[in-house]
Amino acid sequence: MTSTGEERDGMGRDGPWWWERRRSAALDVGLGVVSAAECAVEGVPFAHEAGIPVVFGVLFGIVVGATLVLRRRWPIAVVLVAIAVTPAAMGFLLAVVGLYTLASSDVPRRITAILASMSLAGTFVVMYMRTRGDVEADGTLVIVLSVFVAVALTVPPVLLGLYIGARRRLMESLHERADSLERELSLLADRAEERAEWARTEERTRIAREMHDVVAHRVSLMVVHAAALEAVAAKDPVKAVRNAALVGDMGRQALTELREMLGVLRAESPKPASASLAPMAPAVILEDGPSIRELEALVGQSRAAGMVVELDVRGECPGCPAEVEQTAYRVVQEALTNCHKHAPGAKVVVRLAHREREVAMQVENGPCDGKAAEPGLPSGGNGLVGMRERVLGLGGVFVSGPTERGGFKVSAVLPSEHR
Repeated sequence: MTSTGEERDGMGRDGPWWWERRRSAALDVGLGVVSAAECAVEGVPFAHEAGIPVVFGVLFGIVVGATLVLRRRWPIAVVLVAIAVTPAAMGFLLAVVGLYTLASSDVPRRITAILASMSLAGTFVVMYMRTRGDVEADGTLVIVLSVFVAVALTVPPVLLGLYIGARRRLMESLHERADSLERELSLLADRAEERAEWARTEERTRIAREMHDVVAHRVSLMVVHAAALEAVAAKDPVKAVRNAALVGDMGRQALTELREMLGVLRAESPKPASASLAPMAPAVILEDGPSIRELEALVGQSRAAGMVVELDVRGECPGCPAEVEQTAYRVVQEALTNCHKHAPGAKVVVRLAHREREVAMQVENGPCDGKAAEPGLPSGGNGLVGMRERVLGLGGVFVSGPTERGGFKVSAVLPSEHR
């Protein structure tokens, strides 16, 4: 902040010494010259009254008046000098401008009040003594005249300085708030861009996860059936025809689910950039997607591919939301796909339990029997990651890992009501 009432309409500092602008320095030097000239003229009668050479009175007045140049640097000192020379009846411009500068500066208000009161009292006493000695008038009139002159030379510059100082501080506060608001807007814009990028990344992850779940299981079963078809084509034509029909059915089902999913993705509106960040988002939900009631058919497809699967369902389905049922179905589907890939010939147990406010599922396979041939299915390592993301996205619990008997187990618990 500056210590005067002039507005800072320039940016940066280009003035010498303590001045922030050149024109402020020019103004103060001009006021100092005028004040020095005034005090030099007033030093002549002061020299006659004090009985000193006129040259000394003039020089004294020049030095006193020139102190006005320091008003921005030391406003208190300038006012004290003006008060000190009040008995000499000089320095009226010095006192007026000094009081204005003092009131508009950041000096504590109690100091301003004390110095203004001293100046008021000094001006009143000097005016009273000089007026009573120069004119023959009523004492009351002399007092009123002295009070008027003292108030006129003291109160207006102080009030004007207080107003200008308060206005300047208000403008600086508004500028600071504007700068702060600009910084906040810039920060919000950066955060919005980050959220938009997060939304795009999350959308790509969701699409990749759904594509994996929809296609991987069907294609895995098609590969298993194709391998069986190749093995029995010459020995058992009837079984070969049946396996070929199963491969065709699997392909058509995969295409149907893929078409439905792509239709949903095209119909989805893009996420707003200001969407609230969440740790994970649930996968794309198909209107006619799979449900828990279709697990029997899902298990039947794996059985048809030669897998020994046992399905254990406990409790009655309470009618869960679509996203919960589809997530449960996809978890079991992906777990069975992993069994086809990594545990050929192993016995698999699928357990499903409907509880009061949650749905629990578990897919556990035993050790491989060593007789079944490896299907040679590729693995991208995203199956368990996708299952975990789906379950945690609905506020559920997911656990997976090897069993003591040499198999592998996947367990998940989903809330029956999506939160």
